[in-house]
Amino acid sequence: MFMLAIAWLLIFGTGYLFFDVSNKRQYNPNTLQVLRQQSRELVLLRNIDGHYVAEGSINGQQTTFLLDTGATQVALSTRLANTLGLERGAAISVQTANGTVIAYQTRLRSIQIGPLEMRDIAAITTDNMDDATVLLGMSFLKRLEFTQRDDRLTLKPVN
Repeated sequence: MFMLAIAWLLIFGTGYLFFDVSNKRQYNPNTLQVLRQQSRELVLLRNIDGHYVAEGSINGQQTTFLLDTGATQVALSTRLANTLGLERGAAISVQTANGTVIAYQTRLRSIQIGPLEMRDIAAITTDNMDDATVLLGMSFLKRLEFTQRDDRLTLKPVN
């Protein structure tokens, strides 16, 4: 009986791990391991929800980005900004999908995604954001040329 219980636990545990890894891969197919293999230009795969999500870093600290061409600036949570030691600048009103919120201006020393690294980027911080994901807005994306084909987005530095 004991051995049967152990066998069922192993089966359920293996199934859980398999589906957990599969779900994470579907949400973010652009992991650091995949992105490190690229050079000069960045090719991102669309996730299961139709978004482009990628792992990268802000000021050397790893984070997850959601590309958002509708966002004027890079936007991150106040908690993440505090963790990164960012200075809180002037308060501004920002229009979001959920209405108007107060945000604070700041500057990021660097953002890196795969082979792309940019310095001195305008950003905002707000309490109304998820700590796990940073919106990668146009203050970063405007420095890139992007092309979308099928489920791939190619980003290249503008020369």
